[in-house]
Amino acid sequence: MSASAVVPETDPRYPVGKFKRPETVTPHERMAAIASLAELPGRLDEALDGLDRAQLDTPYREGGWTVRQLVHHIADSHMNAFIRVRLALTEDWPTITPYNEKAWAMLHDSAAPVGWSLALLESLHARWVMLLESLDDEQWARGMKHPQNGPMTVEVATLMYGWHSRHHVAHILRLREREGW
Repeated sequence: MSASAVVPETDPRYPVGKFKRPETVTPHERMAAIASLAELPGRLDEALDGLDRAQLDTPYREGGWTVRQLVHHIADSHMNAFIRVRLALTEDWPTITPYNEKAWAMLHDSAAPVGWSLALLESLHARWVMLLESLDDEQWARGMKHPQNGPMTVEVATLMYGWHSRHHVAHILRLREREGW
């Protein structure tokens, strides 16, 4: 194989690439993001299917969280995102509260069964998708202010969490592929 035919290794931190904040969003992109949110619980369940305790307690990449911590992180992150979207829809550009994701991943409940977060995500995403599918153009343009990341519309937040859903499922699938699980 020639050097030009070698495929570069994907950055293990970003298996689907980094999120890129769009200048404008098409209705198709919006619907694709909602679909990613709707599909997350099932895709995550499939990605975890058959993993035993030792596999769940394996870091998904060097220096990364364990699969178990990652699943609980998704639940933590998406609960926060759902609340933030609801705040943006009911308040005038609220300043949202960030949280320390790394510290949350180290709390005692991150050792809980992954099924708990899977069940939470199933209900949370059903409500989130129901809400997003009801929005009109004015509501999509509402937003929130993040103290570190700046302003973000509901529309951009939806795209970001659609990406976030694909991003973390890909972490688990890449680990399974690497380890031959």
